[in-house]
Amino acid sequence: MATHVPVPKTNRAGPRLDEHLPVDHRLSQFYRVGAGLMGLVLLAFGILGLIDEVGFFDTHGDTVAALNTNGALSVLSICIGVLLFVGMVIGGNFASTLNMVLGIAFILSGFINLALIDTTFNPLAFKIQNVLFSFVVGVLLMFFGMYGRVSSTLPHDNPYWKARHPDRAAPEQPARPAASPAEPGPALDKGQQG
Repeated sequence: MATHVPVPKTNRAGPRLDEHLPVDHRLSQFYRVGAGLMGLVLLAFGILGLIDEVGFFDTHGDTVAALNTNGALSVLSICIGVLLFVGMVIGGNFASTLNMVLGIAFILSGFINLALIDTTFNPLAFKIQNVLFSFVVGVLLMFFGMYGRVSSTLPHDNPYWKARHPDRAAPEQPARPAASPAEPGPALDKGQQG
């Protein structure tokens, strides 16, 4: 007869990417700037594409800033640009995670659209320059999202390093004043000495 021994659940304290940053941590500002810059680039590209009034799914597209575009790509660029601006406003871990996720999405989009360039199904009117732009934006977004979070050489004051190494992180305690020499106690009178 087989017996089953219940295995106790252990609290696994492995590395996670959702630890909270202090409100004033310098990395939060970096994530905000990255999201804002990339959002601005995508928003400008999308608006310039819509101004040209190309067809929504026109596979020939029109050239804007040396990139091929159509209405669908312009609207998609505007939506992602606005989403990055939201990440910039919120900041912190949200902006960092958003940058990483969108960076991976841009790289995947580059590979998918690279396969679709010479086919009849090319809904975003991608050409090779769009693929390269997608790779560059993806890598930049991943850099802006992963900076200070994913590295083997994080400084020891980094909140992510502290969260991943709680046993080695020095507890932050206020400095204690230097010990003063012991003051003599009250003098004992002759009746108390014994």
